[in-house]
Amino acid sequence: MIERTVSPSPERDLPERDLPDGLLAVRAAEGDEDSFAALVQRHGSSLLALARCMLGNPQDAEEAVQDAFVSAWRRLPEYRHRAEFRTWMYRITVNRCLTMRRRRPPPLSLDVVVEPAAGDARSQPALSAEQDAATAALSRALGDLDAGQRLCWILREVQGLSYKEIAHVTRTNEPTVRGRLFRARRSLQEAMGPWR
Repeated sequence: MIERTVSPSPERDLPERDLPDGLLAVRAAEGDEDSFAALVQRHGSSLLALARCMLGNPQDAEEAVQDAFVSAWRRLPEYRHRAEFRTWMYRITVNRCLTMRRRRPPPLSLDVVVEPAAGDARSQPALSAEQDAATAALSRALGDLDAGQRLCWILREVQGLSYKEIAHVTRTNEPTVRGRLFRARRSLQEAMGPWR
């Protein structure tokens, strides 16, 4: 009689940080908190950067990402792996940011200006004024884009998502994403022409 030896899965011996997202998500859906913590560690900073771009406020961004991860933890049993875990988290985070923007009170007046600290790079008036003007121009140009174009631009240019991933996050298709990006880039190029 021939005995079979079952070789252990090589993935069982790997630490969480080396496992693919899909396997970590399956383990997390089964209640493995360490696997979910590995996913949070792996994707938290990019989601936070996305939320900062969308909300403009670090505290709101942190709250949005935290809420997105709490929502993901609760919804992991529903995750069907049709998209990568990262893309699924981007969608949850984008939705949370959009909800927060709708509920946000109007911004404070621009008359409220914080004085830079001594020795701060911003204490150099000429450089500071130029940087502030360029940043304000970009912010205005981004604000002038419609919401779909702005979101596609942020996901592509800031976050580096593929067209396919952006289509999934925005619940559109790749030609729509390409069109929105084309129009966004053209508008930003025209608006930022004086700053080249």
